[in-house]
Amino acid sequence: MTLTYQPTASHFVNGRYVEDTDGARIDVIYPHTGAVIATVHAATPALIDEALASAKAAQVEWAARSGTERGRVLRYAADIMRQRNRELSHLETHDTGKPLSETLVADAASGADALEYFGGLAGTLTGEHIPLSDGDFVYTRREPLGVCVGLGAWNYPIQIASWKAAPALACGNAVVFKPSEMTPLSALKLAEILMEAGAPAGLFNVLQGAGDVGAALVTDPRVAKVSLTGSVPTGRKVYAAAADGIRHVTMELGGKSPIVVFDDAHLENAVSAAINGNFYSTGQICSNGTRVFVHDAIYDAFVARVAQRMDGAVIGDPMDEATTVGPMVSARQREIVAGYITAGREEGARLVKGGAMLDGDGFYIEPALFADVTDEMRIAREEIFGPVMSVLRFHEEAEVVARANATEFGLAAGVFTSDLTRAHRVAAAFEAGTCYINAYNLTPVEAPFGGVKASGVGRENSKAAIEHYTQIKTVYVGMNDTEAAF
Repeated sequence: MTLTYQPTASHFVNGRYVEDTDGARIDVIYPHTGAVIATVHAATPALIDEALASAKAAQVEWAARSGTERGRVLRYAADIMRQRNRELSHLETHDTGKPLSETLVADAASGADALEYFGGLAGTLTGEHIPLSDGDFVYTRREPLGVCVGLGAWNYPIQIASWKAAPALACGNAVVFKPSEMTPLSALKLAEILMEAGAPAGLFNVLQGAGDVGAALVTDPRVAKVSLTGSVPTGRKVYAAAADGIRHVTMELGGKSPIVVFDDAHLENAVSAAINGNFYSTGQICSNGTRVFVHDAIYDAFVARVAQRMDGAVIGDPMDEATTVGPMVSARQREIVAGYITAGREEGARLVKGGAMLDGDGFYIEPALFADVTDEMRIAREEIFGPVMSVLRFHEEAEVVARANATEFGLAAGVFTSDLTRAHRVAAAFEAGTCYINAYNLTPVEAPFGGVKASGVGRENSKAAIEHYTQIKTVYVGMNDTEAAF
């Protein structure tokens, strides 16, 4: 029997599944086999219009509810998502190729955390009272923006959809979400769950499509806010388009993040962090620490231990819970990564282990460990978005901080050391929005996440996200007679 994860229909608009086969066909490929497991169609202009119109209408009703009422819906949705975690994880594994051992703990579970957190926060969103002299006073109102557009990436589809939906909905907004055309399936399930939890029809809509659908959404005058997770080139286009309409924007873009390992670091912890920060999700994580700077005194020991630990990787069927490394998301992404591995070798880096394209129908490639990498090499400068670790030597703290910051990106950075004074000093010196001390790539919903420089603007998660999905209205109340010069 042919494997299929065919959804009820391509889109979820105004509280129901909607199909429109006039839109371009989009095949969903299972990265483990290369087989087509589902087909959806891109949204047509008429469907885009319907989604935006329904979102605009639903937002008025939703914003009129109290924050406590809105929060109740989000918290119920979180409960439903947790109850269906395995089903959603199976779907995410087939859509992305990520091992089930990961999706069971890191995808829908993270989405549920976001819904629960912002559901709990919704009832606390208030303004403030500001007393003035002579009895006058000011009060502020924290108001929703209106219709928000979310543009997702293919590496964490349901997590990204939830990270954008949860704060937006908690604040009283409506959302039209476009998943990546490579991973279109799980956002539809989020829409189902929100409806089941009590969200009004039209509050959360899902439209499929490529860049042209995204562009139509970003430039529509009914849209007040755009939140993108994607590449820097895409981010520049979306930022420019949103600016033309003076729209609010949050963008979480790419990275080429550093992990700095000093000679007094706990070696095994640093190695574990480097493995997670380069090979988890087959390296397809924007905040990965793909430039690992290791002090001369422990450089050889560090490289040898990483290579030894790589022998424990289990590459294979992502539906087998013993598997720890799955395929790349697509044949094209594997080609890109293979090209960087070739470039690394040609530019003089030492391929210590891995890097081979694996035979078979799926899009598999061995994790690659490079040593003797220097700052000017392409593998040390450009975002690869694949399982390629570059290990670089350093001598002094000031030197490594300067080198770590010598990039257009600024998403994440990590430092490993037993000297906590140095740890805090280095973290303060990093030009990155999300920094780690003796840990890496942990993104709890309670903490702000986002980058600086070319890695983006705004923050996702935590109370900080509320600032990006609301606007402040100031109301001055005069309690005295009004005077004028004439």
